[in-house]
Amino acid sequence: MKSTKHVLITGAASGLGKALALKWAAMQAEICVADINQQAGEQVCAEILSQGGKAFFIPCDITNIDSITSLKECLLSRWQSIDLLINNAGVASADIMEVEPIAQWRWVMEINVFGIVNMCQQFIPVFKQQGYGSILNVASQAGLTPIPFMSSYNASKAAVVSLSETLRLELASDNINISVLCPGFFKTNLGSSLRTQLPTMEKLLGKLFDKSPINAEQVAEIAYQGESNKQFLLLTHQQGKRLYLLKRLLPRNLYFTLVLAQTRRLRQLLGNEQTQ
Repeated sequence: MKSTKHVLITGAASGLGKALALKWAAMQAEICVADINQQAGEQVCAEILSQGGKAFFIPCDITNIDSITSLKECLLSRWQSIDLLINNAGVASADIMEVEPIAQWRWVMEINVFGIVNMCQQFIPVFKQQGYGSILNVASQAGLTPIPFMSSYNASKAAVVSLSETLRLELASDNINISVLCPGFFKTNLGSSLRTQLPTMEKLLGKLFDKSPINAEQVAEIAYQGESNKQFLLLTHQQGKRLYLLKRLLPRNLYFTLVLAQTRRLRQLLGNEQTQ
């Protein structure tokens, strides 16, 4: 297995992105921390350097083509090759369909979907030219088994899974591997980006994050092991694995009966008359 020496991670200034950066750096990779938050990104680099690793920060807005082009040019002037692109940057949204503003849909799609498309369009030609490369796209368990009252977020993450499947097929003959990480809830800073009109949703998601059986560091470990072995679908939570298996194997009516019961419980937890 070829060693991964040069790793580019978007959204690496905090949360899962930071955990991914620390993990790959601990495995002797040099990390480019790409993020819109320069102060936090430089702090991540300083932490990696203090542990004997290699890292540097480059500002990047994945919704801006000029910003990505500048990032690419900086990297190519510094590195002879890029081994791995981790498309981690993302945001969260939660609302019921009839009240969620279309502007919120556009916002979450622009970052979670088109941001990854922008990155892939810029860096796949680099991988093709150098004759190899890997891409790890961070989706979500929600892209496989949707969460009620998070339709725009679910749709964006399902699009990332489908995009990843498509790219794995398209790029196999170019020696470019594609993996997609689908974590369930775990304690991270995703809630800080949450946009919602449901007053209790942020509090409820916070409770779900706190109850997670694994943390960001464990998710990063799963991501590292799965990507290193060139696996495609990387699931992190046992409950999520079971639910995805049930969705694949059970008759659809039976599966929906099961998740409808969970939806009713979530509706009660939200305790919001807007969801009645």
